[in-house]
Amino acid sequence: MDAEGGEPGMVRPGGRTARVRDAVLRAAGDALAEHGFGGLDLADVARRAEVGKTTVYRRWSTPAGLVADLLAYMADQSVPRTDLGSLDQDLAANARLVVRTLTDPRQGALFTSVIAAATCDTRTAKALHRFYEVRVKEWAGCVEAAVERGELPAGTDASEVIRAVSAPLYYRLLTGGGALDEAAADRAAEAAAVAARAGVYVS
Repeated sequence: MDAEGGEPGMVRPGGRTARVRDAVLRAAGDALAEHGFGGLDLADVARRAEVGKTTVYRRWSTPAGLVADLLAYMADQSVPRTDLGSLDQDLAANARLVVRTLTDPRQGALFTSVIAAATCDTRTAKALHRFYEVRVKEWAGCVEAAVERGELPAGTDASEVIRAVSAPLYYRLLTGGGALDEAAADRAAEAAAVAARAGVYVS
């Protein structure tokens, strides 16, 4: 559990408990990608993970609790940011990573399902927000470094720049508004970089 008290199952266990958690969360991700949040069934997840139903019900209790822990797990396992030494290259790397994730058959379907669930389930929404807070904070470091190098104005809101990179890519995912490819990634990164240099994101 985190210090503030969170979702069932949100722990950082070790040994066999960690292996069970890994298996259950991988199974939950597979189930979400296949059936969406509405089709997420704890008994089915237990079967896929080859663990007892009692274990799953006791530790996670609800689909929302399971998804919350899955998002925490995904944040922990996410690829660290790239540090290529220039704002343009770093933002392009971030955008391309987002595109690779969202176009992956499993990961793209998983994120679509979780985002949809977050619109109608408060606990899932909170867990999704925590996930993106972790990822934005990770990548904000490349923008902060650009400010220190003099590439961007002092006072630039690093988190807002990173959000600006991802926003058009998620819009394409959720609306089907055009190809979600490297060209789209590069355009999103370039637009965010141009706006940041112009001082759009200065607090």
